[in-house]
Amino acid sequence: MAKILVTGGLGAVGKPLSAELKKRGNEVWIADRVHSAEANYVRCDVGEFHQVERLLDGAGFDYVYHLAAEFGRRNGEDFYENLWKSNAIGTKNFIRMQERLKFRMIFFSSSEVYGDYRDVMLEDVMDKVAVKQMNDYAMSKWVNEMQILNSAGRFGTETVRVRLFNTYGPGEYYSEYRSAICVFIYKALHNQPYTVYTKHERTSSYIDDSAKTLANIVDNFKASEVYNIAGHEPHNMKTASDIILKYLGKDDSLVEYKDAQPETTLVKKVDVSKAVRDLKHKSTVSLEEGIPRTIEWQKEVYKVG
Repeated sequence: MAKILVTGGLGAVGKPLSAELKKRGNEVWIADRVHSAEANYVRCDVGEFHQVERLLDGAGFDYVYHLAAEFGRRNGEDFYENLWKSNAIGTKNFIRMQERLKFRMIFFSSSEVYGDYRDVMLEDVMDKVAVKQMNDYAMSKWVNEMQILNSAGRFGTETVRVRLFNTYGPGEYYSEYRSAICVFIYKALHNQPYTVYTKHERTSSYIDDSAKTLANIVDNFKASEVYNIAGHEPHNMKTASDIILKYLGKDDSLVEYKDAQPETTLVKKVDVSKAVRDLKHKSTVSLEEGIPRTIEWQKEVYKVG
């Protein structure tokens, strides 16, 4: 059994990941930015060093899953002060404590670091190609990866980086800044218009599949490794919208179709063979199964349908 901290532990990925780690017999603590009555919970704003120090010093964590971050391209543009403080400074705060305490860290990066790279997104792309990250969110995640690599080289810190590709599912509460599938479902349920960019292609991963893969890292921790975590089912965004509308028995009269969104990756072609090899990564839930589960969760949460 390991003692594990999950930052951002109340979030869409953090909450199911914490549950999966706990189910496996680990002592799991969670940290987030709000007050909560959750068991083994500590409030912490990761952008404030004294709060991070108070959280970690003397706690004896073996592993820290560092998810806490501001999420999303448009969110990063509209609230860039929050994004850079939480993402870049927040991660630096954890790295400084890692250099002192020597816990192992799993850092959550993003598929956005690949920019608009048009070939297969292998984990070593940035070692070979000068990729241009396309927005503040992507830049902050790549800055963090560089900070982690720098600390490993200078101080011998041990960190695994994971790059998530379009994780979706129950537990993601709606805002205009959330994932496309979350937004599509919410808008369709409430009979509100939304836009679908038909030329964008993604490889979505259902949250339960991602959580199991991520929890496997502590069983086969390879310091300085980086893994793509994605689904095995490439699809364009119209396909996702069509599944939602069909399940709800609605037409697309409120959907506006456009070709592509500026400054956003067009097609994400991803290789997950390393995660399959080292982390036993599996995609067991198809879009046709995962989207209805997510719809039913939103129906219950928002009392609609």
